[in-house]
Amino acid sequence: MPKPIIINENKTLKLNNVLIKKIKSDEFTEFGKIVELMENYIKSKAAQPIGPLIQFTNIEIDEAGQAKMNITLLRQSSNFINHVESPYTMESIRRVKNCLYTHFVGEESNLQFAYDKIGVFAYEEDIKLTGETYTVFVDQIEDNLIADVFMERAEDE
Repeated sequence: MPKPIIINENKTLKLNNVLIKKIKSDEFTEFGKIVELMENYIKSKAAQPIGPLIQFTNIEIDEAGQAKMNITLLRQSSNFINHVESPYTMESIRRVKNCLYTHFVGEESNLQFAYDKIGVFAYEEDIKLTGETYTVFVDQIEDNLIADVFMERAEDE
C-alpha cells in the first residue's frame, strides 16, 4: 500500500557548496553519465560529493510563447571549488525559503503524484507557486524511490 503524501508548508531548502550543471535537451538520455561526470569533477578538485543528487526544474516561456522545461542538476561538495570550468558553476549557499514540501516513498514512476499533490494543495489553499521545483533524491531501496520535493511559493505569498 502506498504511503500517504503529506504536504508541509514554510519549509526551507539549504544547500552548501553546490556544483551546478544545466542539462541541455539533447543530454536528457545521458543523465547517469552526467551525474558520474559531476561527481568525478568534484573529486578531481580535491573535494568529495556530499549528500544526495538534487534536480531543479523550472519552466521558461520563449519569445513564441512556448513553454520549455529546464532541468539543472545540483550536487553538494565537501568544500567550495574556487575555479570552476564550464559547463559547471558553483554557489557557496543556495537557500530556498517558504516552500511547500513533501517526503515521497514509492515507485519512481509514481513520483509525479507528489508534484501533483503539491499542485492541488496549492490550488485548494490559493497559494501561488513560482513553478520551480527541487527534487532531492534521498535513496533508492529495491523498487522504492525516496525523495524530498520542494516547490517554492511566489514572492507575494
